[in-house]
Amino acid sequence: MSMWWFTLIVPGLLLVQNLRQPRLGVKDGRLAALGPKPNAVSTQSVDQRKRVATIDCSKVASPVTTAAQVLKQMSGANLVEESEDYLYAVFKTPLMRFRDDVEVYFDRSACCLHFRSASRAGYSDLGVNRKRYQQFVTRFEQAATA
Repeated sequence: MSMWWFTLIVPGLLLVQNLRQPRLGVKDGRLAALGPKPNAVSTQSVDQRKRVATIDCSKVASPVTTAAQVLKQMSGANLVEESEDYLYAVFKTPLMRFRDDVEVYFDRSACCLHFRSASRAGYSDLGVNRKRYQQFVTRFEQAATA
């Protein structure tokens, strides 16, 4: 049996997933829930395997401005939306041009940042979103003490 269709269908499905922009944003103090696939992390995830720690910003004068500067300096980032308490960036991987969506929400009452990073396409992200979170936290903390 010929598998020629497989070479057309799978890349096509990945392309459609990659181009489809998800519904994101903050609603009632919460970022969008993560899907069932293991290709995302969030400070608000109910799944402990996908959960990451909130980011303390009590020692930062302008947390959202600092977070925006950090995002802009990260490789592959394009800051799409910026408001007084919310940032949305799209990251593109260098080789395959896969898109990952990153959101940062400033929770004023808790004086912390919430972070969400999720791949649009594929099943696994090979830890890319968790590494991105760790890189963001490291750079944010460095900027905060500078």
